[in-house]
Order: sequence, then structure tokens, then C-alpha cells
Amino acid sequence: MSTFTDGRHEHGQNFLTDPRTIAQIIGIVSRTQGPLLEIGPGRGALTLPLQKLERPLTAVEIHPGLARTLEPELHRQHNVVTADFLSYPLPREPHVIVGNLPFHLTTAILRKLLHDQHWEQSILLTQWEVARRRAGVGGSSMMTAQWAPYYEFTLAGRVSARAFTPAPSVDGGIFTISRRSTPLVPWADRKPYAQFVHAVFTGPGRGMARVLRNTTGLSASEVGQWSGKAGVRSQALPKDLTADQWAALWSDRRGRTGKTERAGPAVGKKRRRRR
Repeated sequence: MSTFTDGRHEHGQNFLTDPRTIAQIIGIVSRTQGPLLEIGPGRGALTLPLQKLERPLTAVEIHPGLARTLEPELHRQHNVVTADFLSYPLPREPHVIVGNLPFHLTTAILRKLLHDQHWEQSILLTQWEVARRRAGVGGSSMMTAQWAPYYEFTLAGRVSARAFTPAPSVDGGIFTISRRSTPLVPWADRKPYAQFVHAVFTGPGRGMARVLRNTTGLSASEVGQWSGKAGVRSQALPKDLTADQWAALWSDRRGRTGKTERAGPAVGKKRRRRR
């Protein structure tokens, strides 16, 4: 939403200008520890208050003109880098991410962040619906469920479109991502676990009991024992499951198969029998 353009509104530039929203984000950041990396500082609405926290700060700005304007405003120990964040190499030591993200690049930026294993917390301002869904309000998205064993997602608040200049057509939302000190699913299982979640979210049937039967080929009694052990109701939908429930389902599934395979091949067999 802020700096992946040449500065013209028709290219998606909306600058954060609301003092209360800025203060709220800075307050959240102040409760974290470690060096700061800001995505798209733009005119410095967050950058200048962030440097008052007296922590190392690097701001990654794609627009050379904005970067040149901001650089003289930074203290000597802070710096602005002219680069596209999507291709910028993230630090390999623990750090904190802060960003007012461009709406049209939010998913790409989130994927980059979630695949990196070095930052500790991210405080992000995105489109309201994205913030709401990533935090699991009203049910988790598939992407959130795939990453929930590794991160905790928390909604921090809604931001009116009037907090930006020019105002976008939708409200924004602040949400945080915190890395779990101990993952609920081993990192080595991340890809097959994500495939398992995908198979369940896209599998046929209504309710977890039916979906799990269709995506695994297990009997009703086997699925009942499996889901019951994980505390999953038979009529629950995939979006309703907690991170602990997903992890428990995966752990038991992996124990049953003895390897990290996706739980999807049985779907094709089921459909062939229907013909």
C-alpha cells in the first residue's frame, strides 16, 4: 500500500498519515526486541518514530526518490536501502519486521516472510479483510492453517481508510505474526503438512468427518477415533480448527503412515468407484 510504486496514486500509493494509527503501531513494536526492518517506509510516517526506539533500523524502499528524501532524516546508525523488498535478502540474525504493505503485493510479501526462519515478530498493516482472515477471525484461511503450527497470528485493530492519503477504497487492519519458540509441527514436515491441509480444505464433503474419510480412504470408525483424539468435532469445518488440532491430526496421521506423505491419493480412488 505504500512504496512499491513511483509515488503516483494510480499506481497504488497510499501514505499513512493518521497519528493514532502510527502511535498504535509504534506501541506494538516497542514491546518487541531486536533490530528493525521496515518494508516500504515511503515518506517516513513510521520510520521517523521507529528510530526513536533507539534500535538498529533498516528501511527498504523501492522508489529512489523517496529513499533519497528520507535518508537525511535518519540518524547515523539507521539506513534506507533502495531495493524491491521481494528480492531483498533478509537478515540472518533475529529481527523484527514492520510494514505498511501495498495491498496488491500483500500475499507475495507474506509468503516471503513466512518461508524465512530468522525474524521473530512482524507487525503489518494490510487490507482489513486480509488482516482479519490471517488472524483467523471468523475462521482460518488455508494459508493461515498451513502456517499456524509455526506462527501465532493476532489481530490488533481496524484502520479507517481515512487514515491514509489518498484514502483507499477499503479499510486497513493491523495484525501481528509471532514465531513460535517451539513449532507444533517439525519444520522438516512443513511441506507434507501443508499438502495435508490443502487436501483437507479442498476435499469433498461437508464436515471434517466426511472430508477426512474422502481424502484418506479411512473408515468412519477410524476417522472418528482419529479426529476425536485431536478434539475435532465431526461437523466442524476446516476453517474452524485450531493450530493445536491441526498439529494433532498431522501427528497422528504421520504416526499411522510412518512417513510424511500427503493424505490425498484416496480421493481419486473414491471418485472412480462413484463412476
